[in-house]
Amino acid sequence: MTISWDDFEKVEIRTGTILEVADFPKARKPSLKLTIDFGELGIKKSSAQITTFYSGENLVGKQIIAVVNFPPKQIADFFSECLVLGVYTENKDVVLLQPERKTTNGMRIG
Repeated sequence: MTISWDDFEKVEIRTGTILEVADFPKARKPSLKLTIDFGELGIKKSSAQITTFYSGENLVGKQIIAVVNFPPKQIADFFSECLVLGVYTENKDVVLLQPERKTTNGMRIG
C-alpha cells in the first residue's frame, strides 16, 4: 500500500528520553512499563515488549523514537500513550530505534 506525503505528515514521530522503567507482570507477553520525557509534549507512558535485550538498568536515560499521536491503548490496568519504535529480529525480538546523536526531547522525525 502506498501512502501520500500528507498521510506521513500526520504521524508524530518524536525523540524522548526514558525516565523510569517498571516490570509489567499483568501484560500477556513479557513487557516493561516505560515513562518517557518528550520535552514540550510532556511525559508519556508506554508498554513495550522489549524484555529480550533490555532491562531497567540499561534503559533509564536512553533516548528513543516513538509515535506520540496514537490514542491511549489500555493494556491490562495500564494505559499506553505512545508507541516506542523498534526493529523486529528474525526471532521477533525488538531492537529499539535510537537517534544517532543525542537530540532535544520532543524533536520531530521526518
